[in-house]
Amino acid sequence: MSDAVIAHLQAERPAILERLKALLRIPSVSTDPAYAKDMDAARAFLLARLRELGLNNVQLLAGDGGQPAVFGEWTGAPGRPTIIVYGHYDVQPADPLALWHTPPFEPTERDGRLYARGASDVKGSTTIAIETVGAFLKVAGGCPINVKLFLEGEEESGSPSLRSIVAKHRDLLRADAMLSADGARASTGIPTLGIGGRGLVGLEFSLRTAAKDGHSGRYGGAVRNALVEMAALVASLHDRQGRIQVEGYGADALPVSNAARVAAAALPFDAGEFYGAIGGTPWGDSAYTPRELTTIRPTIELNGMWGGYTGAGSKTVLPCEAHAKITMRLAPGMDPERARAALRAHLRSHVPEGVTLEIDQREGRGTPAPTLAEDHPLLLTAMAVQQAVHGRPPVITRSGGTLPISAIFREMLGIGTLAYGLAMPDEDVHAPNEFWRLSSLDEGLRSWPMLFTALGERQAAEFAPFRTSP
Repeated sequence: MSDAVIAHLQAERPAILERLKALLRIPSVSTDPAYAKDMDAARAFLLARLRELGLNNVQLLAGDGGQPAVFGEWTGAPGRPTIIVYGHYDVQPADPLALWHTPPFEPTERDGRLYARGASDVKGSTTIAIETVGAFLKVAGGCPINVKLFLEGEEESGSPSLRSIVAKHRDLLRADAMLSADGARASTGIPTLGIGGRGLVGLEFSLRTAAKDGHSGRYGGAVRNALVEMAALVASLHDRQGRIQVEGYGADALPVSNAARVAAAALPFDAGEFYGAIGGTPWGDSAYTPRELTTIRPTIELNGMWGGYTGAGSKTVLPCEAHAKITMRLAPGMDPERARAALRAHLRSHVPEGVTLEIDQREGRGTPAPTLAEDHPLLLTAMAVQQAVHGRPPVITRSGGTLPISAIFREMLGIGTLAYGLAMPDEDVHAPNEFWRLSSLDEGLRSWPMLFTALGERQAAEFAPFRTSP
């Protein structure tokens, strides 16, 4: 079935590219209220296209405020798996505009690349997913699998409404697994498949050493300085090699398997390029490689610390207050609240007498690290397809970042996620001159129909052991 669909998509390539360009011309920036009309325009564009392609139940799924998701489905394949196909239509702001070589919302082809904000992240891959569904409906009259398209409008602003959207539309979103058009490959030359990322949880706290600031000449040397105490406290979180010193932190993390370490080592790694990109130097547990430290190991990072006088010139003050923000990237298996509790306990036990610790209670909900099982039928099927496309097996990878959609869908719908995006790691996403390789369009118009066809050879019952009760 996929051959006829691929032939149709290849014949339609010029029209598909023009539709992608039309979507890229819409500055759908979700973080800035000034772009509200453009967000509306992007939704209208997608709703019209899904209806034109013949999907059913096309609608907006709204949560408690925020940007609604665009939804459409085709569920005429009884006994076959039901797959949520995920993408997002919002993009990052284009600033700083002066650094763009061509206008960010006027797609420009140059040297086999398509330059525009959102081309790589992730309107290109999202367009391929949409057009693949439409091609099956056009050529075969139906899809080999049951498909539910879910196109989010807040991915670039932290998905604040996603939980409420899922809660309100849980029945509509019931599925066996999720296939994400988002999620860049880990290499430009080696095929990769993403099975998850790290979790994330944060903490903000303050120290007080006196009732008010003091004159450093009158009190300095005899009264505790809040910034000095804060520096000592945050320094206690690691040893000088960067190994975490918080008791119990990461005790619930899954053991790092040999397979995970082999996969992490399978991709080329240039240490000089890695550290040179930001002018940094090595840090962290030397028992793990930099790639392992940034993908499958937990972290505790100080993101900000402030207090006293930070304006121009000098002010001889003895600060009575200091503040800090910390985030923790979580390894698979770690519970966000348990991680935060371990950090709280460490801070309390290391505060000296005479210093008051106040932990901000307005803490957001943490995100666990989502993971797709290595024997999940969605992953096994995708691996076989990638083998056929590239002539070599893909490398299984994890992202060092956090994927809220994967964690939330696992928690609330009980399904796992495979990242099947077609972006590359060097395409300047979130930066000026973002681009997308047009070769990725050609690959996607072939590999997505192959994956749908291969999944259609599986039974829905094969996915049941991998679903969890939400």
